[in-house]
Amino acid sequence: MDNSLGDYLRSRRARIQPQDVGLPEYGRRRVPGLRREEVAQLAGVSVDYYIRLEQGRGSHVSDAVLDAVARVLELDPTEREHLRDLARPGRTGREAKAAKGPRRPAQRIRSGVRLLLDRMTDVPAFVLGDRMDVVAWNALGAAVNGFTPSGTSGRATAGSGPSGPPNMARSTFLDPDARTFYRDWPAVAAETVAHLRLFAGRRPDDERLAALVGELSVRSEDFRRLWADHQVKEKTFGVKRLRHPLVGDLDFGYETLALPAEPDQLLVAYTVPPGSPTAERLALLASWSADGSGADSGADSGAGAAGEAGPPEQPEQPEQPEQPEQPDRLDRRP
Repeated sequence: MDNSLGDYLRSRRARIQPQDVGLPEYGRRRVPGLRREEVAQLAGVSVDYYIRLEQGRGSHVSDAVLDAVARVLELDPTEREHLRDLARPGRTGREAKAAKGPRRPAQRIRSGVRLLLDRMTDVPAFVLGDRMDVVAWNALGAAVNGFTPSGTSGRATAGSGPSGPPNMARSTFLDPDARTFYRDWPAVAAETVAHLRLFAGRRPDDERLAALVGELSVRSEDFRRLWADHQVKEKTFGVKRLRHPLVGDLDFGYETLALPAEPDQLLVAYTVPPGSPTAERLALLASWSADGSGADSGADSGAGAAGEAGPPEQPEQPEQPEQPEQPDRLDRRP
């Protein structure tokens, strides 16, 4: 029987030492961190009630109790929200029911979002959707990350199906070149799992998410270790340090914006200071992408039809004179 709430609470109390919360440390402890009795005492609830909560039997737990437990376990705002999702899976029941089953329609990308991506000609950008699928992107986003409509690349399928979109989690853990492409791969891997874990709390009945987690757990020891740590994190902003096979090291900032009316879709844009070495390399990569000799934006793949996952549609380009042959690029993902 799945008990995500209990697993999460045990992992969080294991982080807190008695002396950190003003309790005397006495006797040998069989497990690290606080005992259940100590959490109950500090939260002001009975030991029996807290034990039932860890056993997943607290279906009608109040906000006051959850807030008290979160305070004792020193949860940040994202972790507090995740605790509520786990304690009250019924509050997202409608979304979970919609996500359940293998025949859910492809994620729809509004035409306005596609137009916005098209107009961001000097900014690598993409839309991250359910289960960390990359469901839309612009030409420069593809040139940097190597997105293709089928989710495949010149290296390997990295676990994607023949008709599925690229998936950040699969790419990070199953792509053999990911540890080279991401210069700080351990941090990227931890953030990827933390975001996927947060999504899992919001969609506990999503069968395809469960299948993805199961696949990654079987195929990647690193994923299993990080998943068992129960860290959760929103994707907001930060730094992305890449090693591109054509232009070398790229140092980006990134910003993540939630799309209106699409709570599970995030617009991710990479930023770079003007005049920096990364800006110069990005301009070179953009020129190769524009003449079709270096990067494939997927524009003529047919996957960019309105309402389906895939790259935004590109206007038809006039025929170009033959260009000197560029070395084949290796596709990459975020």
